[in-house]
Amino acid sequence: MIPVTRSGRPRASSREVLAEAACELFLERGYEATSVADITSRAGVSRSSFFNYFSSKGDVLWAAFDERIAALIEKLEADTGSDAASAVRSGIAAIGDDLEPESLALAIANATAMGIELELERESAMRRARIASAVAARLRRGGDDALRAEVLAAAYAGAVLAAVERWAHEGPGRTALSGVLDRALAVVATLPTAAS
Repeated sequence: MIPVTRSGRPRASSREVLAEAACELFLERGYEATSVADITSRAGVSRSSFFNYFSSKGDVLWAAFDERIAALIEKLEADTGSDAASAVRSGIAAIGDDLEPESLALAIANATAMGIELELERESAMRRARIASAVAARLRRGGDDALRAEVLAAAYAGAVLAAVERWAHEGPGRTALSGVLDRALAVVATLPTAAS
């Protein structure tokens, strides 16, 4: 018997297939009623394949965004320039560069249908805290006093998560996250930059 080969677009990576399967199931059954076993069964991959990409079913939604946060943290930790504020702004702006519509945006836009509102709120707060911590550390190294650094860091981190939420509701296929993030960062830029 000769094997039949498919022509056309190659099969998506296991990570993409898992994310798609998870979102389908979250919409069909709800987040709480969907298990990792359900996701792997729908995706046609093994449980070990799931855990090669994600540590939990919640991570399916946040994986691409978490990679952006990790890159931001790495950039801010490595930066030794004299202009901490510029390093922070450019690092945060890079979070929105070419981020494709994906499972996080779908989950935010369909949070009620997926029954995931509380999960998104909790997970969002954790990411906000990670961003704020990295930003505050960089601002302190740049000479800002601790209170000012913490306040500005909270504003930057809040801007990022607010932009992601707005992007999801505006329709990520219709607008780029980078544009929404630029608008959010413009709001932060209106904060006074000199110590009073």
